[in-house]
Amino acid sequence: MMVSALAVAGCASVYNLPSNQPLTAAQPANVVGATEPVSEGDLLLALSFSGGGTRAAAFSFGVLNELDRIHFGTATLLDRIDFVSGVSGGSVTAAYYGLKRRGALADFRERFLLRNAEEGLRTEISLGNLGRALRGGVNDSQFPRWLDQNVFEGATFSAFRDNRPTIWINASDIYNRVPFIFDKTAFDALCSDIGAYKIADAVAASAAVPVAFAPIVLETFPGGCGARLPDWIERARSNPSTQPLLRSYASALGRYQDGGMKFVKLLDGGLVDNFGLSGLSIGILGAQRPFEPLGERQAARVRRLMFLVVDAGRGASGDWANRLEGPAGVDLVEAAADTAIDASVRSSYAAFSALVNDWTNKVRRWRCGLSAADRARLGLPAGWKCNDVVAFVDRIGFDRLGAPRSGLLEAIPTRLALPAEQVDMLIEGGADALRKSTAFQSFRQGL
Repeated sequence: MMVSALAVAGCASVYNLPSNQPLTAAQPANVVGATEPVSEGDLLLALSFSGGGTRAAAFSFGVLNELDRIHFGTATLLDRIDFVSGVSGGSVTAAYYGLKRRGALADFRERFLLRNAEEGLRTEISLGNLGRALRGGVNDSQFPRWLDQNVFEGATFSAFRDNRPTIWINASDIYNRVPFIFDKTAFDALCSDIGAYKIADAVAASAAVPVAFAPIVLETFPGGCGARLPDWIERARSNPSTQPLLRSYASALGRYQDGGMKFVKLLDGGLVDNFGLSGLSIGILGAQRPFEPLGERQAARVRRLMFLVVDAGRGASGDWANRLEGPAGVDLVEAAADTAIDASVRSSYAAFSALVNDWTNKVRRWRCGLSAADRARLGLPAGWKCNDVVAFVDRIGFDRLGAPRSGLLEAIPTRLALPAEQVDMLIEGGADALRKSTAFQSFRQGL
């Protein structure tokens, strides 16, 4: 009987209609990261906010609050953030801060963190929801609508243009199995207008947990705008020796543009990169000059760079490790997903740290090779030191807080609705964890 019911339930698909608009004219080609992150003066501060539902959104919000307590000249370090990359729950904080900037501190807790973002979602276990899961996902457009109405108020990516900091929202292209970065390069490949795309839809894509949500869909418009992709994409696609991440990403963009795909299906960004570091890595790997992805003048002037990875990931959980049977059912699905995600983020963080270290050495060599004419052209001041550039990379996680506090935060579920006391524990935890970062304190002392 149940098998028959599920078979009937699986007849019609659950899906989201694409909402992206085509470009009406060709746009200038740009390279991922070519002008971003944008730094002013000799300081660059970049953040990445991991996935983890409201738990991640609150923990990363605590980091923003702490940055606002650190004065730097006439401003605070909150005002000096150049770049934020967000994944899943962390993408809500990233997008809201990018939209409101300092104003986000005033109302994000009440506007999102204390709200029940699950109020319009199907969350119960039922035969009907099981049927919807088999048809593509239990929930379709409910969450993007809720975000649009309650958090982002219809704002589109045009609100991010010419603003500092640069904001990247990260999802997963589940056909090409690569990160999808909501930026101009990807939308140029789609021949689509990112300025007209709703921020809420991008955040919903970044947080679209498989089965719980149907994929967010983008339509490609091949040949419709004459947009030209950067030369590095074709080079990366055609060279078998290209680093796999770069080649896979370039191949995906090529398929968007040449008509190899009609629709791009997006799910939770944590499936391929729960730290949101892939875009920065691609920017460095795709660079043709040693100082890229920074601009030439930026790279010549910068002295201190800080890349903070704010990690609200969960530790080991469940009691099945102490029994012969299990895991089974939901525990088995969660254990498999957590294993894949945790293994991926550990390796991606190690690779990113090594990549930044290698890139910093290249920048030093390039700076020290500048001629007197180049230094004059770039407007470098007297006393400028070519080797005075240091990059810091650090992960800010619950483990910074020690036991038992870290255990309490790790036990908070990955939901889109949490009680106020847990939200406030996470906000305070994010601030305290940043204060305990020795790399961040070294960065501050060198300013």
